[in-house]
Amino acid sequence: MKNSVYTIALLFVAVFGFYNCSDVKKDNPGDEVLKQVQELAATNEVIAKNLKTFDTLDYTVFSNREWKRLHESHAKDIVVHFPDGHSEKGLEQHIKTLDAMFVYAPDTRIKEHPIKIGSGNITAVMGYMEGTFTQPMPIGDGKFIHPTGRKFKLPMATIGIWKADGTMSEEYLFWDNKSYMDQITGN
Repeated sequence: MKNSVYTIALLFVAVFGFYNCSDVKKDNPGDEVLKQVQELAATNEVIAKNLKTFDTLDYTVFSNREWKRLHESHAKDIVVHFPDGHSEKGLEQHIKTLDAMFVYAPDTRIKEHPIKIGSGNITAVMGYMEGTFTQPMPIGDGKFIHPTGRKFKLPMATIGIWKADGTMSEEYLFWDNKSYMDQITGN
């Protein structure tokens, strides 16, 4: 009799316990937390991927003038905002503008991003753009600023707004143009 009471009690606890466990699963707040953690982890993976793309963009594509690879980070219809206040639209125009920087300073490069941050579909990097003014700088109307051989090193920052396909739809570029000109001309 003692064994049958224990058996019935154990069976009651097991059935009641399984029933309650199935109810808990339906309304388990832990499931929502787990879902949020998974979404956050996925977002962080996308941010990390976009920041890695930024590194490749500056260290390799920009610094080596590999313009045929610019589509890896820039959408075809990208809008780019420059430090002087002008904006331009389209990958082809952006390539022309970037390439013009290398006419008078062919060794222009960005090789480090000591600060990298991101949130959602926005990333920002801070780095240093450097090079040497070794070739004539066209200033329009057939006029040039003659090279000084001076080196420049400027802090710069880029903010990117990314699309789901891993390319930027919009880019904001920041550096101090006056400091840039002062460094290369010696003023």
